[in-house]
Amino acid sequence: MAGRGGPSVSRIGVAVIGCGAVGQRRARTAAADPRTELRVVVDTDRRRSAGLASELGADSVRDWRDALARQDVGAVVVCTPNALLVPISIAALRTRRHVLIEKPMGRNATEARAVAAEARKAGTVLKIGFNSRYRPGAVRAHELYASGFIGRLLQLRATYGDGGGLNLEREWRADAELAGGGELLRHGVDIVDLFHWFAGPANRAQSELQNAFWNLGRLEDNAFGLLRFGAGVVGQFHVSMTEWQAFFSLELLGESGGLVLESSSPDVETLTVIRRGEAGHASTSEKMLIENAESSWTAEWTDFAAAMHGEPLRHGLPEDGLQIIATIDALYAAARSGSAVSIATLGADLHAR
Repeated sequence: MAGRGGPSVSRIGVAVIGCGAVGQRRARTAAADPRTELRVVVDTDRRRSAGLASELGADSVRDWRDALARQDVGAVVVCTPNALLVPISIAALRTRRHVLIEKPMGRNATEARAVAAEARKAGTVLKIGFNSRYRPGAVRAHELYASGFIGRLLQLRATYGDGGGLNLEREWRADAELAGGGELLRHGVDIVDLFHWFAGPANRAQSELQNAFWNLGRLEDNAFGLLRFGAGVVGQFHVSMTEWQAFFSLELLGESGGLVLESSSPDVETLTVIRRGEAGHASTSEKMLIENAESSWTAEWTDFAAAMHGEPLRHGLPEDGLQIIATIDALYAAARSGSAVSIATLGADLHAR
């Protein structure tokens, strides 16, 4: 087989189901990659899907079942409200399609396990859309961490949020049945996955949920989490729909230094590299400007396309998705109980079945 994007690699037809902001990014990256060809886009809003299809030279339909009935579709990207992620993905896997399912992989761990089980039977690629791992700043931070730059990891901190959006209370994210959860199941999934990437599976969770501003019924607009990892590592985070100026930060503190990744724009990230001073000397730091964060969507599609052509999937494996959603379930349980909750480690169990 030729290498990534080599001339002898056959193109795989792609259906993108859901043409919101994420679905549009997925459709454009699929259309641009030499190993895939966008065949059809699906949305109940025909004007939205027709406009995207016209732009990218694809067909458009309203019903996702029509996309799965096509013989020229070998891969399906599911970018729908959370309640539809699982039934559509399972239907696609049962027809032996490759599937990229957007995070959170389901509304809870039970739904996510059903998707993973179907993928094992299908023998096709199942990728979870954890796009944050592909952000250039996160990639650089992980490279530095893996090189031993900050030494033994001690703590993680993160903040991620935005203002929710003008029409939030009328969107599917405000519907408890469609969404399955509030801000913890939205931005919280991204943070938990990044923590998992650096520190491995969490084993204990504590959390507080808040309905601070938006009228979302029983769904939270803010979530505060505390996670315990192996070797005594502790991670804390806050995800928010009341961060009026969108903001993201990820901090890793180690025995030899620290890494601080920050962004208030989709195009620019700042990575601060901290070296701990020895014997009473002050610490030093260096700030790096990292541009083109939007390239994360291309990098993620490159990973998925390569996996469909037989190469190992780097990120977003089913076992990652199961562990993240199990952690989210534990955080919700901790908020309900008011006490710490243990988290099952699911990766080994996935391979054993």
